[in-house]
Amino acid sequence: MKLFEIMPLTAPRVPIVISVPHAGTEFPDDIRAELKPGLLPPDDTDWFVHQLYDFATELGIPIIKANYSRWVVDLNRNPDSSPLYHDGRVLTGLCTSTTFLGEPIYADERQEVAPAEVARRRTMYFEPYHQALQELLDDTHVLFGEVLLWDCHSIRRSVPAIHAGPFPDLILGSADETSASAEIIGAALQQLGAGPYSLSHNTPFKGGYITRHFGRPEARQHALQLEMSKDLYMDDAEQAYDEQRAGQVQAVLRQTLLTLSQMLKPY
Repeated sequence: MKLFEIMPLTAPRVPIVISVPHAGTEFPDDIRAELKPGLLPPDDTDWFVHQLYDFATELGIPIIKANYSRWVVDLNRNPDSSPLYHDGRVLTGLCTSTTFLGEPIYADERQEVAPAEVARRRTMYFEPYHQALQELLDDTHVLFGEVLLWDCHSIRRSVPAIHAGPFPDLILGSADETSASAEIIGAALQQLGAGPYSLSHNTPFKGGYITRHFGRPEARQHALQLEMSKDLYMDDAEQAYDEQRAGQVQAVLRQTLLTLSQMLKPY
């Protein structure tokens, strides 16, 4: 199994790159054998996010999508597992030992993954994805002189261990307005807010490691994270993909990405 896929373009390239780090469901055999079988496939998966964004290749936007589950390694966590937030929410590290609800995922109910194993997974799974993502960004930057990374996520409408009450429909993360220019952030908020969906900015998610690490607006490399509630494009049980709901979300996403691509300045 490949660590990740880069979807082929069907239109001339534009200065945006899409990352989908949490839609993967695969496990290497050695890790799968240690998990509690009743928890597979993981509910923590960002189900169908790559399918939701599949229109982007028709706009000239490359998509990189991880194939392995975030339970193997979380591509959107700090590589040293330092916490992204300090507000009391349940946090999962680079190699989690629990679900978002704090439930152990390993059959032996270990409290943490051994440091040597974390280091092995970081080398084997984490670093290649980020290297490939940076190469995509570099290639795009060379072509256009400016690039935006759009990091795509979804979450259940309600996860009490993370946030009291239901999440908004859409949550744009800009690392407290440091990961992209004010113009890019403003345009993204305007376009996302023009649809029928509730929208929040940096609350309760401001972007994970990918947004914070790759967002370097001073170098004309911008990054934004979009989190969305799964019932926007899945059924009410958040189990199955809903084509009608997805189509409505895609219309907003398409216009947002088109607008942003036109703002990024070529040489």
